[in-house]
Amino acid sequence: MRSFLIVCLILLFIVPLANAQEVSIIPEPVNLELKTGTFTIDKKTKIVYEKGNVDLRAIGEKLSDQIKELTGFQLEVTDGGQNDAQQNIYLSLNKKSDTLGNEGYSLDVDKNGIQAKANKEAGIFYAAQTIYQLIPTDKEKDAQLSSVTVPAVEISDYPRFGWRGLMLDVGRYFYSVDFIKEYIDNIAMHKMNTFHWHLTEDHGWRIEIKQYPKLIEIGAWRDGTQFSRFQGDINKNPHGGFYTQDQIREVVKYAQERYITIIPEIEMPGHATAALSAYPELSCTGGPFIIPDHWGIQKEIFCAGNEQTFEFLENVLAEVADLFPSPIIHIGGDEAPKDRWKACAKCQKRIKDENLKDEHELQSYFITRIEKFVNSKGKKIIGWDEILEGGLAPNAMVMSWRGEKGGIAAAKLKHEVIMAPNTYAYFDYHQGEHDLEPRGFGNLLTLEKVYSYEPRHESFTDEEAGYIKGVQGNVWAEFIHTPEKVQYFAFPRAAALAEIAWSPSSKKDWESFQKRIEDQYKRYELAGMNYSTSAYDVWIDSSIDSIGGIANVSLSTQSYQPEIRYTVDGSEPTNESPVYQQAITIPLPGTVKAATFRDGKRISDRSARSFFIKPTTD
Repeated sequence: MRSFLIVCLILLFIVPLANAQEVSIIPEPVNLELKTGTFTIDKKTKIVYEKGNVDLRAIGEKLSDQIKELTGFQLEVTDGGQNDAQQNIYLSLNKKSDTLGNEGYSLDVDKNGIQAKANKEAGIFYAAQTIYQLIPTDKEKDAQLSSVTVPAVEISDYPRFGWRGLMLDVGRYFYSVDFIKEYIDNIAMHKMNTFHWHLTEDHGWRIEIKQYPKLIEIGAWRDGTQFSRFQGDINKNPHGGFYTQDQIREVVKYAQERYITIIPEIEMPGHATAALSAYPELSCTGGPFIIPDHWGIQKEIFCAGNEQTFEFLENVLAEVADLFPSPIIHIGGDEAPKDRWKACAKCQKRIKDENLKDEHELQSYFITRIEKFVNSKGKKIIGWDEILEGGLAPNAMVMSWRGEKGGIAAAKLKHEVIMAPNTYAYFDYHQGEHDLEPRGFGNLLTLEKVYSYEPRHESFTDEEAGYIKGVQGNVWAEFIHTPEKVQYFAFPRAAALAEIAWSPSSKKDWESFQKRIEDQYKRYELAGMNYSTSAYDVWIDSSIDSIGGIANVSLSTQSYQPEIRYTVDGSEPTNESPVYQQAITIPLPGTVKAATFRDGKRISDRSARSFFIKPTTD
């Protein structure tokens, strides 16, 4: 009898644990209770949406497509009432729940079916992303399944921040409409809700403006013949492209269907060479200008002393405001050299006439004047943290990119802030061993470091913390010239940022995330995404004992329960090589090579380091 009781107690612990091992949701839900049992989804299962709600029908159809991606079979989507919920997936709206807000949801899974409820359709969309992640990911690509089981759970979930974003720089490198849509899908699967579209740059103007056709006739193209100071940082072939206004509307609609707001960015007063190449009369010098094909801060800038400049920008922003329903327009404001303004008689006259102190206050005048116009269109502006210099426009939001300092200062001034610091959220930085990575910026930003970020600084009061409205990851295109490379640099780091943006800070758990990202990798594969596996790279650290003639070497990765195999004889690591368990000692000179393995297969690139005693001279 005693042994029988012991077995029963063991089973009581094992069954919930088995369910726990099946649940891998990113971002981590606010509240998740594992229950015993499962629900089986097969070809007879239906996705039933609340009768007459066409938005829920659209969400159900997208979920059906996602389930097909994971299983190979497509579920019928139909409308109905609560009575149709049995043995099906049921999507419905609640009466108002203050706890869930506009983007939260509740999810109940048991042997009888799946019920998703929310205050708003956006919440049901995010519930659908969770349902997608409850489905096992062990199917081989293109395999056909007859059924899958999902664990019984009860979830109540809602986001921490209202702005959960990713940016893509299409000014330096143009990406097709088809890829922009794919990128939006990638954003949506992580419960992120903002796509920041960086549409203009020194290197290209990408949006059609009807009143100024030269912007796309001239400003959207560069010939690729200029000398570059940075080897390999450009595509030396002619390059260009733009989005028509019809294409913009198409992409905006596509994003809206995925509950994503597109924030357009029109750079000013700097990063304007492409626009000035088309309309040089808006500059301080009159041009002519050539669109650069090398990166770096350009001196060309919109002339702040010229009334025609403001007429032009207001007309551009009027068309932009009509195209994008977003309540916010990004106006840039960063990296605006003042050389031209200092030498410009018109700009100096403006400084004198407006009783401004210097060129920094002239920039503040510029931004404040633009803000007033944007406000007249019923919208707000957001700008990079340089817009703080010389005084911040009254209602402006700040996007902090030069670390966190600008965002902290703006929050203390009671301005709304989006945190996008280059120290944690610049996804064009390398993410793994430098020698193993495709070319990006030289800075290192690992998956673990992204995950470690806390947007609300410890120095904040509760009131100041409330001005931090969200976080964003940025993908700049100086070195990223293919859709595949965009995905490689953005993911999985965007998954780490998504969890920061959505989940309570108390839920942050790096070891748990390491485990859950393994299933996310499988979802990426089934979705055809070119994600990075840099977290599997082996980092080789050492200390040299020159007197003893040895190197003490330690190996590590950022992956969950890695199996690291290594060699010290110069050969390539294989499945037969020794498994790393603790620091190793090798005689000098010597070489260590290492890679990560799973199930007998190598899953990382090979890392290598050579160690030697530096010769001394008498």
